[in-house]
Amino acid sequence: MPEEAVTTLHAELARFGRVEEGFALLEVFLEMARERLGAVVLDPVGLRMPAELTDDRAVVQQLIDDIEREPVGKGRVVERGYDLEDEQARWDYVRLAYSSHQATVWSRRQRTTYFEVTGQERATYWLPDSLKAEYFDALSGRGWAIPEDWLAAVAKRPKPWWKRGGR
Repeated sequence: MPEEAVTTLHAELARFGRVEEGFALLEVFLEMARERLGAVVLDPVGLRMPAELTDDRAVVQQLIDDIEREPVGKGRVVERGYDLEDEQARWDYVRLAYSSHQATVWSRRQRTTYFEVTGQERATYWLPDSLKAEYFDALSGRGWAIPEDWLAAVAKRPKPWWKRGGR
């Protein structure tokens, strides 16, 4: 059975008029796709608040400070999971994802990455057609504008597993 086509949507904070718009789009995604999502994790080491953040600076800095105050042991886990059923945890994840070196939202069986932030600067959604349609409907229903380049993005079929990789 062929895999569903996937659309790549770039979501770096610099692409939005305000950082909070990028946060809101991720919040809507996490809320509407909860049933499809598996692990929602980030690397808590070296968190740095986005310079462009205007609202909630003090609250986000407090989240970062709290994590940095946690004891560091030999077996420190470099991945922190968030419970999407908890509204506060979703809010925290959204703000910290863009502050992290690596943040990822996986599918249920962790075979597909739906969203990822790398290096605190690059952010990407990879959405199968059915999930993209639901997401765009949810954004519109909540009054959020969908970025023009997202609307124009073309879905592509993933390469077969045997053609992926380097060789």
